Amino acid sequence: MKISACKDLRALLILLSVILACAALADATSPKLELTWKNPDYHGVGSFTNIMVLALNGKVGSRAQFEDDMVAAISKIGIKAQPSYEFLPRPDATPIDVDNLRWVVRKQGFDAIIVSRLTKQDSTTVYVPGEVYTPMPFFGTFYGYYEALAPVIYSPGYLSTDTVAQVETNFYSTSTPDGQLVWTGTTNVFNANSVMSVIKDLAKVTVKELEKQNVLRRTH
Repeated sequence: MKISACKDLRALLILLSVILACAALADATSPKLELTWKNPDYHGVGSFTNIMVLALNGKVGSRAQFEDDMVAAISKIGIKAQPSYEFLPRPDATPIDVDNLRWVVRKQGFDAIIVSRLTKQDSTTVYVPGEVYTPMPFFGTFYGYYEALAPVIYSPGYLSTDTVAQVETNFYSTSTPDGQLVWTGTTNVFNANSVMSVIKDLAKVTVKELEKQNVLRRTH
């Protein structure tokens, strides 16, 4: 009886370990916003009607899918959104000319830009939920943010050695010449190989949070 009981206990412990491991894996690959910040100095929220979606880095297919999924999530709440690739073709990982970017924003009458990028993180680095986050000075304007990051995110091999990744998303109003930061959010760390499979969910989570923060206002 004792031997049988020990075997049953061991089997139970193994089963429990497998369940916990699967739960941890699922949690690691599920997109969540672990860190968000809304600019208290910006007061024109909830009035955006024409948004450009821009994915900064990654492969062409990944960028296009992300932009399409984010456009779909924003359009679902009744707000017009368009992917950057329709106006700024990027067949490879070369940077966008910033003057061309400014021209497109003005020409198309975009009143906001939602820009996302994959960020490389060491597996031992984590964000503590609830920690107050103040963006670096160059985060305060869209073009300052873009020009500061372009030399880094477009350097060769930037994503090649990543084992884990995060997605950072910033929402800028174009009411000022350089674009004013309205909101920023960073996801949990997840396996970089699973990015494509979570893009759609990530877009939904992001738009839901933008609604919650009254940055975007549902029109239907």
